[in-house]
Amino acid sequence: GFTREALTQASREIHAAGRKLYVTVNCFAFSDEIPQLGEYARFLKEIGTDAVIVSDIGAIAQIREECPDLDIHVSTQANCMNARAARVYYDIGVKRVVLARELSLERIAEIRANTPEDLELEAFVHGAMCMSYSGRCLLSAYLAGRSGNRGECAQTCRWNYYLMEEKRPGEYFKIEEDERGSAILSSKELCCIEHLKAFEDAGICSFKIEGRMRTPFYTATVVNAYRMAIDGTAPVEALKKELDTVSHRPFCTGFYFGDPDQLLPDTAGYVRDWLFVATALEDSKNGSLKIETRNPFAAGDTLEFLSPGRTGVPFPVSSIVNEDGEVLERSATPMRVLTISAPDGVRAGDILRKKI
Repeated sequence: GFTREALTQASREIHAAGRKLYVTVNCFAFSDEIPQLGEYARFLKEIGTDAVIVSDIGAIAQIREECPDLDIHVSTQANCMNARAARVYYDIGVKRVVLARELSLERIAEIRANTPEDLELEAFVHGAMCMSYSGRCLLSAYLAGRSGNRGECAQTCRWNYYLMEEKRPGEYFKIEEDERGSAILSSKELCCIEHLKAFEDAGICSFKIEGRMRTPFYTATVVNAYRMAIDGTAPVEALKKELDTVSHRPFCTGFYFGDPDQLLPDTAGYVRDWLFVATALEDSKNGSLKIETRNPFAAGDTLEFLSPGRTGVPFPVSSIVNEDGEVLERSATPMRVLTISAPDGVRAGDILRKKI
C-alpha cells in the first residue's frame, strides 16, 4: 500500500501531468473498519483524488455519507453482471461500474442498453486474470495468510504444483509438467488490443489494464501500446509486437467472445524476450544520454528507447562512461548513473530495453 505522504506526492505529480488519480479502496471491510473509511475518503478528497474504486457496499455507503462529493467507481470485485445490479449502484451514487470479467461483450451491450446513460461502464482489456469469480479468491489467504480480498494477494495460483495421493505421501503422480512442476491453477493473460472498437460499440467508455506488482517497464510499454491503439497512431500488429516485449503469459480474450480458452497448457510459462535496461534521466543531447541502470548491457549492444506515442526505436551503444569519467565495456550493476552514446530524441523518463 501507499503512505499518505506518498499518495499526496503522487497526486501532485499526476495532476501536474494532466492525468487523473483513482485510488483503490476495494477491500472487503469488517464492521470495525467501516467508520475509518469516511475519514480516509476525506483525506483522499483533500489531496485531489478524482475517484475511489470500491467493492464493499457498506464502504460505498460510508464514503457517500461522509464525503458525498468524491466520485465512486465500483470495483470488478463487486462482480456486477447485470443491469439491475448496475442500476442499484447508480441509485446509491456510484458514477462508474467496472464490470465483472466473466461477461461477454453481448451481455455488456445488454447492460448498457438498460442503464442510465450517465452511468459509466468500464471493462478490463489487458493483464493477468484471476481463476476465481471476479477476483474473489480465498487461495492466497489459505496458503499464504494474505487475503486477495483485502489487497494482499500472493498470487498462489501462479505457483507450480505436483499431484500426490494422500495414502502414498512423497509419491508424485505424473501429470503434464516441466521441471518447475505444473501451474494447474494458472490462467492465460487477457489481451484485447485488437478489439477496442468492439468494446466501444458495446458501451464501454473506459479500458482497464491490470497492473498489480508490475514494473515501470511493463506499465509504460502496455499503457503506451493501448494509448496508441485508441488514438490510431500505429498498426495493431506493430502494437502487438510491443506487448510481446514485456514479460507475460500466453494471451487470450477472456470471456468476451464466448469460450475463454483461459487455462494454460502445463508446459507454458512466461514469455520473457526483452530486458528492461535503464531509464533516461535527461533528454539526450549531442549524442549522449544520462541514464539510471536496471539490468546488464554492454558497449556494442543494440538498445531500444520507448517514448510516449511511439513504438521502440533501436540504436547502438558505442560508449559507456561512469560518473568518474571512466570508460566501461559493460554495465552489470543496477541503479548506477551512467552516460551512454544515444541519438537525439530520447526524452527524460523514457524506457531503454534490450532484446535477450
